[in-house]
Amino acid sequence: MNNGQYSASVCAVSRGRPLASATLVGWILGLRFAFIALAVVLAGCATRDLAPEEAPPVHVAESTWWQVDSDIGAASLAAKGTARSYAVAAMERWRERVYDLTEADFIPWFTGYWTQQWLAIKVAWYKLGGSDGVDPAMQQLARYLQVQYHERVLGPVAEEVNPDTVRVQATNLYVQRLGQSLRDLPLRHGVPLDPFEKRLAGIPAIALSASPDHNASLFQVVNVDSVTNLPAYAALLAYLRKEAGGEGTALSDARISPVAKRAGEKLATRIVASGGATAAAAAVGGVAGLVISLGAVGIGAIAHSNDQPEMAAQVRESLDAAADEMWLVLTEDPVVGVMAGVNHISAQVEGSVAASLSLPVTEGPPIGEAFLVDEPITPDEEVGNNKQGQQYDYDALEGFGVVDE
Repeated sequence: MNNGQYSASVCAVSRGRPLASATLVGWILGLRFAFIALAVVLAGCATRDLAPEEAPPVHVAESTWWQVDSDIGAASLAAKGTARSYAVAAMERWRERVYDLTEADFIPWFTGYWTQQWLAIKVAWYKLGGSDGVDPAMQQLARYLQVQYHERVLGPVAEEVNPDTVRVQATNLYVQRLGQSLRDLPLRHGVPLDPFEKRLAGIPAIALSASPDHNASLFQVVNVDSVTNLPAYAALLAYLRKEAGGEGTALSDARISPVAKRAGEKLATRIVASGGATAAAAAVGGVAGLVISLGAVGIGAIAHSNDQPEMAAQVRESLDAAADEMWLVLTEDPVVGVMAGVNHISAQVEGSVAASLSLPVTEGPPIGEAFLVDEPITPDEEVGNNKQGQQYDYDALEGFGVVDE
């Protein structure tokens, strides 16, 4: 064997040893992985065999549901009390501001010397338009004073405390407080969340008409991110605003008419005494002459100064009584007052749970179908979204924890 053949044999042997060693290591590793895989499979089979069956649904006793319903009714009453406390406080502030502006603006304006001069001219003018047996002067004067009262008192007060805004905020506060109370009930009574939510879904909160968009369950009302996003809630606010129709937020004829009557009679007496009415009637053909003639019925400064305190006292008495009447309607009337939204929702909730307490519990309490209206309702964007720039009464809301929704 020559040197070349010997070198080749050595190289072949030397290359064969590493190859055999690598094969043995690979076989051992493969056997190990196979054993691990087999152990995993066997463990999985054992786990499936030992896995417990699905737990049966939790049965909630009828007595438990009765207690839940009772607590829902109690939570509604408590939330209603909180909302009413806010609403009454806000409307007390409204009444005080009406008093203030009546005293600071309307009474000085009405009893002022130049206002009385102007009113005398208006009364004379009104009398010129009357026919036989008809005296429109008092009615015209009353309307004029109503407009002035709104512009000088009610309008500015509404920019600070708006009854429409108080109505919305009181309803929002009621919903918030009710939702907070309901969240504690499942844990308190050991009721699973799913059947509890189904229970709430069976309790009506808003019921306006047969349209689905005009109705909402208690579950929907207290679980939505913002109750103002519910179509049924927007429809409720629109309905309440329509029902109110400005009632309680305008000076009534019964209260302003005596003011106008006293002022008109006194002014008319002066007109007749001065001959102004005759002079004015004779000058109907000429506007300039009419104005000059009407100017002749002016009130003397001394006479006006003597009459002013009594006049102010009479006006104050009538308008303060008017403010009290408006406050009473806005605060206490269940349909058009500031608690109207709270009254509607709470009546639905409390009526439903009260009925369920006297009936066998099956899947849930019966849903009421007593709707308020049959005609379509258009959501009132002005009320629901506060697009007129009206400011919420945050001072009155302080302490109630209201979140602006």
